Amino acid sequence: MDKHTPSKPTVADIFRIGFEAYNKQYGPLPYEYYKIAHAITNCRTEELGGHLYQCNDCGHEQVLYNSCRNRHCPQCQSNARIRWVKERIDEVLPVGYFHVVFTIPDILNPFALRNKKTFYSLMFRAVKETLIELAQDTKRLGAQVGFICVLHTWGQTLVDHPHIHVIIPAGGLAFTQKKWIHCKKKFLFPVPVMQKLFQGKMIAFFKEAVDKGSIGFYGSLTRYLNNNLFNNLLHVLYKKKWVVFIKEAFATPESVIKYLGNYTHRIAISNRRILKITNDTVTFLYKDYNDNNKRKQMTLSIVEFIRRLMLHALPGGFMRIRHFGFFANRNRKIRLPIIMKLLKRKQKNKTTQQKQWQEIITELTGHDLTTCPKCRKGKMKCIEEIPKSKFRKVA
Repeated sequence: MDKHTPSKPTVADIFRIGFEAYNKQYGPLPYEYYKIAHAITNCRTEELGGHLYQCNDCGHEQVLYNSCRNRHCPQCQSNARIRWVKERIDEVLPVGYFHVVFTIPDILNPFALRNKKTFYSLMFRAVKETLIELAQDTKRLGAQVGFICVLHTWGQTLVDHPHIHVIIPAGGLAFTQKKWIHCKKKFLFPVPVMQKLFQGKMIAFFKEAVDKGSIGFYGSLTRYLNNNLFNNLLHVLYKKKWVVFIKEAFATPESVIKYLGNYTHRIAISNRRILKITNDTVTFLYKDYNDNNKRKQMTLSIVEFIRRLMLHALPGGFMRIRHFGFFANRNRKIRLPIIMKLLKRKQKNKTTQQKQWQEIITELTGHDLTTCPKCRKGKMKCIEEIPKSKFRKVA
């Protein structure tokens, strides 16, 4: 392990030690890969500059280096999570919520990996149309719904496993916009119905994209240029049982806020799961869902670890968190005030909102970030900005 490696191993250490070997074996790589590696490696180091803080009571000084803010970086997700929760906190409705997961069969994974932007967009579209169509059916709910979708592309061992998590309120706004319609018997929609509808839409969208050429057959997928093989694939997809399931509903609206904050900005692996790094291997924790969710250890070569991690690099500008229905940007300002009024929820003023924002920071960080770490009495104030790539040693 090199001189950069601290006592607690991190993903940044893995990139510092193994990215060159990974690039040598698999390069040249897409530009986005180099950008991710550079960001993670230099996050919160003197390379990105920072600020010098001083306690206004005891005079203690501390340097805090800037974050890379890359969405693939495990060190930057807590700040991104706090900002996102702050923006969403006033949109949580005082009703029950459901958590639904939509998963594609693993035989489609190679198509997703080689056509990320198009394929993942098709998944969002299929989920969106499935839920809106079922909600508008008067036999089901007969209402307009709103929901938040989050794309995850990984499994516990970092292999590709594209799936979409949905957080959706237990009810919807009547078409007349004069009534909130609650889900019947605290139930969203029958799972088999969602499975079949999502399956049908996703296969149809997939076939259409292939016909139009927006999904290409690259590498080992070129065999599907044979029409017979491709038609056999479609047949298997129609026959296969697709996985869609609903998790337990949330107990309170407050629990929705906490869940959203901890879940939406999750990445393929956190630093907490990294146990050991050598010059050649990485050992990490994973949860084995096929063995009663037991926690186990896995050791991979450092190059293989980085290869798996890079499977989940998203295309530039691609949004992995999306809002639909009355949570969509174009509807939020109009529909949400109507819903809040129907549910008799008062709009928060700025003072209340600021107080809750401070409470969220305390909850997610565990302490007040401005409190002096030495005397625990004073407040840390910024006294100097440190330029990039220049390091000032502070006693």
